Amino acid sequence: MIEIYAPRAPEQRPIVWTIAGSDSCGGAGIQADLKTFAAMGVHGCTVIAALTAQNTGAVTAVESVSAQMLEAQINALKSDMPPRAIKIGMLGNADSVRALAENLKNLNSYVVCDPVMIASSGRALIGDDVVALMKEHLLPLTNLLTPNVREAEALSGVKIANDKDVVKAAMLICLLGTRAVIIKGWNNGNGFVQDFYQSAAQSFWLTSPRRRNTDARGTGCSFASAIAAAHALSYSEEDAVVMAKASVNQFTRLSQPLGQDAPILTYQPLPCTADDFPWLTADAVAGRNRAHFPDCGDTPLGFYPLADSADWLRRLLPLGVTTAQLRIKDKTGAELENEIRAAIAVGREYNCRLFINDHWEIAIKHKAYGIHLGQEDIEAADIAAIVKSGLRLGLSTHSYAELARAVACQPSYHALGPIFQTSSKVLRFGAQGLDTLCNWRRMLNGQLVAIGGITLENAREVLGAGATGIAVISDVSQNANPEARTREWLNLFGAYQESGRRAA
Repeated sequence: MIEIYAPRAPEQRPIVWTIAGSDSCGGAGIQADLKTFAAMGVHGCTVIAALTAQNTGAVTAVESVSAQMLEAQINALKSDMPPRAIKIGMLGNADSVRALAENLKNLNSYVVCDPVMIASSGRALIGDDVVALMKEHLLPLTNLLTPNVREAEALSGVKIANDKDVVKAAMLICLLGTRAVIIKGWNNGNGFVQDFYQSAAQSFWLTSPRRRNTDARGTGCSFASAIAAAHALSYSEEDAVVMAKASVNQFTRLSQPLGQDAPILTYQPLPCTADDFPWLTADAVAGRNRAHFPDCGDTPLGFYPLADSADWLRRLLPLGVTTAQLRIKDKTGAELENEIRAAIAVGREYNCRLFINDHWEIAIKHKAYGIHLGQEDIEAADIAAIVKSGLRLGLSTHSYAELARAVACQPSYHALGPIFQTSSKVLRFGAQGLDTLCNWRRMLNGQLVAIGGITLENAREVLGAGATGIAVISDVSQNANPEARTREWLNLFGAYQESGRRAA
């Protein structure tokens, strides 16, 4: 019988506010924000800034809420339900902008602002005076601004016609005072939709295929509110942006034509499918021209020991090990190359899928089976050269943003870790846990390797959570009898695979 991992009970939900307009058809605005908050697992509170009369085809009327009523809603909430994050959407008038800006100074919350300026139909929703006040008073208090292309043009004064224009507009918008901006929905007719993120510390592109239902209502509102929710759940801004993009892609794919015009999003929690997950690249062209590596075959990677020498491989591979990694940290120059060459020869002798950690140039030179890289190595390595060599590639991931960066390379397998606390390596990420492993499994096609703190005693839980391979270091290398421990690991995988065949 296959053991299936059961996720842990949810913790108390953090509070997130939405300050935005009400959409009478439930497709965007406050209504979309609340549905997004529920899908993300946070509690949503509302400050309604404007009322709209609209359906799936058009906005027919807009009425602003007074600044006094806006402040009354804020005051009622802040003494009782202070927010970890705030999402700002449509603001009705100049007085509301001023009142909101004064209140934000005292709330000390993370702020995501979706500058709702133009309806999907093309109608201007706020006047030029409100836009000017947003620039002067609101943007300097904003952590992340999320304009679409048309709104970015209005804010920056740049007519966007190509990738460089997107970057220029983002940089000019940052000069208005916002700490970061992501311009969403850039599409130059090549079959992709791309979003560009810019902050003082970094920039990147998120890419997804353009698909049906791109005219669905509420995508911009849901994107901004998903970022706010993810931040409230203690994810980094980089992770939050990736999670929001994956979520909106999923909401859009599931959208339904409930009215007579634009579809309405359907909200479902992460994890999404592999087709919904975006990929992250340093430039737009790389996002439209992804690398692709050969797979590792239909056989699961299984027991995957990490060895630091060819001698260790000579001890383990004759026992029936079919996947291994050479991970050398204490050699350089000719000594390093000779050790890698010897290890590759041992791997060939025993028909083992041997991955060389980090040293991709030597691995290519001596025609290894594959290479394993960490996140810090992706930009330094010549990915095109590795693709050309025909070698397999495994990539480490520790967060949603790192997964998006890895997905951009379409590697032969993804590795997630550390699953549990480990003493083999000092990492800036804590234990990922089995919940994250379950999520990664659903969001990825192909093989998924779990690593970090895994022993024979907890391995079945890891396999039940979706791993097709388990990378092992100290449980074998520090065992009094490594060969006997290796046989136990191989027996465990054999029994697990047999139980899976019987269950099928």
